[in-house]
This record gives sequence, structure tokens and C-alpha cells, in this order.
Amino acid sequence: MSEAIIEINSLCKTFVTKDRQVNALNNINLTINKGDIFGIIGMSGAGKSTLVRCINMLEKPTEGTVFFDGTDLTKLSAKKLREVRRSMSMIFQQFNLMMQRTAEQNICFPMELEGVDKKAAKEKAKELLKMVGLEDRAKAYPSQLSGGQKQRVAIARALATNPKVLLCDEATSALDPKTTTSILKLLKDINKRLGITIIIITHQMSVIEEICNRVAIIADSQIAECGRVEDIFYKPQTAAAQKLVYPEGKLTDKLIGKRCMRIVFDGNSSFEPVIANMVLECKAPVNIMYADTKNIDGKAFGQMVVQLPQDENLAKKMFSYVKAKGLSVEEVTGYVG
Repeated sequence: MSEAIIEINSLCKTFVTKDRQVNALNNINLTINKGDIFGIIGMSGAGKSTLVRCINMLEKPTEGTVFFDGTDLTKLSAKKLREVRRSMSMIFQQFNLMMQRTAEQNICFPMELEGVDKKAAKEKAKELLKMVGLEDRAKAYPSQLSGGQKQRVAIARALATNPKVLLCDEATSALDPKTTTSILKLLKDINKRLGITIIIITHQMSVIEEICNRVAIIADSQIAECGRVEDIFYKPQTAAAQKLVYPEGKLTDKLIGKRCMRIVFDGNSSFEPVIANMVLECKAPVNIMYADTKNIDGKAFGQMVVQLPQDENLAKKMFSYVKAKGLSVEEVTGYVG
């Protein structure tokens, strides 16, 4: 049985301004296990960034508890909390590097704050730069680095204090798709090699499906749905989950009343022209209503919705063909977004 590293119980966060009260989080209950790559996803304003700031107590919850490795963070003194925070590093959308310091010096900074010997800190920085693939950029300043390279330095800096948990707040939002894929691959590798629990805060379902094993969907300051990524991606139960799995406006009302097949590519199949091959095999055309697939290391990820022929036998044959290819498939009869 997996052991919990973070347990959030009945957490609420209310912000009070001069003229109004804002309930940013309402009765949040979550368990994140050691070694998880756990996604927290929601639209802008849903409360996900407030939640991650409550996890490391940068924001103190109005109600509820946050346990980290068995310790209730809400009961700690400021000094004890600072000590615990060393085990929870954070990376941000805008990298937050110090412009006047080189890559190596940025990575050494948290070790300097902990009083680590300068020579030992430099050695550690060198190891971390190698881990993130930037061993040749130690003396480069942030202004000389690309966005992806800056984020790699930020990840190396976050690892300098040997954290148990890495909090990633929209860490890939400022990057192009290709760079995003490479950063997510790096995070996955770090999780595997070092056993660090990673929490990904994002508004992009593609990020969740590419890297996370579990996910919580937050909407209107509450957890709408939580579970294994494949379960939620295959069969989203709530309106909030459906809106993220089927991006708004991409499945049109043309779907209403039509018999359609939704195919989910989860990385277990090779990236091949499944639909084209199915059409050739079944000798019948189909309309592709929606497609969002990508090729990652020769594997297919994403989903596709196709309109099936009216002929029942042909439709069954197409379902059988896709299932035989090892893909997850379900019938969609209307607009679900």
C-alpha cells in the first residue's frame, strides 16, 4: 500500500478585503502518496495556485489541516515551518532566477542559505547541471539562456536542498510545446531516479496526461473529481472534468444525434495511422469530428472522435478493429463539453 506524503483535510481559504470576502478554497480533501506525479488542474481562478501555496504554507489555511510526512504544518512555529519547507521545493512559470548570477551561482544560492561549504555547493551544482543537461552552461547568465534552459536551471536549483516534494506551479505555461515535452520528460526522469514526489499545477490537460499518474480537478474552489489519470481521461464524470478532457468549442454541436466513437491513445500503442488503416480494412469512410493526438517517442497520446457509419455491422466492425489495436474506445452520442 502506498504511503501518504501529503494529506489535506477539510481545507478552506478565505480572503477578506475591505469590501468583500472571497472563498478561494472550500472543503478540500486530498491525499498525495510518496513517489506520485500528482496533477492539480483547473481553469483560471479555480483556486489551484492558492491550493499549492497552502500546501507549503505560503498561505495559511483559514480552516483545516495540511500534513506533510506525518507533521501537521498548520501547528508549526515560523522557525519549524522554515525547516520543513526545505523538503518542499518550488518551480514557477517565470523561472524566478537571479539575473546577476550565473546558472551555477543560482543553483548554489539555496545551499548558501543553509550554510553549505562553498566547495561542496559547487560540486553539487555541477552534478545537478549534468542531471538537467546543462553541464556546459554553468557560467552562463539567465539572459544568455533560452526559456527551456532557464527552467532547467530552476529545476536544478529546486533540487539543491534534496527535497522530498517538488511543487511545479504552471512550470511549462511559458514554454513552447516542444520545450514543454522535454521539461516534462526531465521531471519524469527525476521522479524515477530520485523518488521525489512531484505536484504539477496546470490548466492544460495535455500536461496531466503526459506525465501524471493521479489528478485532482478543481472547479469553483472545490475538488470536482479526483483519481487515476486514465480513469478520468477515459470517462470524465463531472462537467468540470468533461470541459478539460473535451476542450470547449472543439467538439461542436454537429455531434448531437450522431453516433460517434471516441478513441483514447494512452501511450500503449505506436503512433500509426489507425483511422486510415481502419477505413481501408472496413472499406467505409468516417468523418473525424475532433482530434488531439501527439507522437511522443514513437508512442501515441491524446484522443480522437470519429462519426461512425449508420450501418450497424460496419460500426461494430470498426469498434472491433480499434479494440484489437489495444486502444480504449467508447461510444459518444452527443456533445459532452
